[in-house]
Amino acid sequence: MEPLAEDATRSWTEPGIYDVAPGVYRIPLPLPNDGLRAVNVYAITDGTELVMIDSGWALDEARDLLQAALKGIGAELGDISQFLVTHVHRDHYTQAVALRREFGNRVALGELERTSLELTMDTNRGPATTQLDLLTQSGAEPLLVELRNFFAGEQPETSVWELPDEWLTPGRRTVLGSRALDIVHTPGHTAGHVVFDDGAAGLMFTGDHVLPRITPSIGFQPGATELPLRDFLDSLRLVRGMPDRRMLPAHGLVSPSVHARIDELLAHHEDRLERSARALSEGASTAYEAASKLTWTRHQRKLAEMDPFNQMLAVTETKAHLDLLAYQGKLKMSEVDGVRHYAAA
Repeated sequence: MEPLAEDATRSWTEPGIYDVAPGVYRIPLPLPNDGLRAVNVYAITDGTELVMIDSGWALDEARDLLQAALKGIGAELGDISQFLVTHVHRDHYTQAVALRREFGNRVALGELERTSLELTMDTNRGPATTQLDLLTQSGAEPLLVELRNFFAGEQPETSVWELPDEWLTPGRRTVLGSRALDIVHTPGHTAGHVVFDDGAAGLMFTGDHVLPRITPSIGFQPGATELPLRDFLDSLRLVRGMPDRRMLPAHGLVSPSVHARIDELLAHHEDRLERSARALSEGASTAYEAASKLTWTRHQRKLAEMDPFNQMLAVTETKAHLDLLAYQGKLKMSEVDGVRHYAAA
């Protein structure tokens, strides 16, 4: 397949290889049973060497599409010298592991993803253990029953998980001989999420930290974080304080301004903080009760209208908002039999 120009009239998930900047190409790869439908990986090349930002989900279809896309720029899977991975989620990390076994490519991941990755690799640990614990704290017993039935008998899949060759730390990294990327630690979506800033080209590979159409889930990872929303908002403000860049996100089209989207995300979470607190004045006491009084997604759905997995994300995100308000002294928080209760300060 030949490289195509980015085109806002074309669905961002449509397979292909898209020329977004000199030496930089966006390659959307499929996801199974996922509302996001695809994940963008990015090829950076100088015509001789090839580096990838993120890798996709370890699926035969994704491997084949990546191989076909790279042929469009005269490259093969074995030409990838390294994968620089924004965070540990399956749709970003696992294909890098699979291809490393086949071709020996190097894989690098943020150092603060180590805890989550090691927990994921633990064969004695049940699925979504941390999220189920958070739901217990949220008073979400009806949802817990559904999810326990959903996960019953499911064994952890450890075959697609391995440690990286390198743990990334913040700072400047030279790739392709002369191209420099600044690695910026942006916790919130996960504890070790990083973005890659290509200042000379005016580009930022934002992973799931800043997305053009949706708000990333907060703290969805095996390793629990005490205040993931605080971390996320601090990370947004950190990147907002840097020079503006074109945004190369993991889900969605390339967008002209990281700053513009960050401003929207900050306003969104300010609104959600206010709405979460208002739910308490309407009779809610727990995160589960508050989430039930809010609406979700761009379609303004009620909590009960969503599937159990997305209900889980909604409840834990509501908990993150209420926990931050309690940390800021705007709410009182108490715990009874493992369930957190919130009230006006």
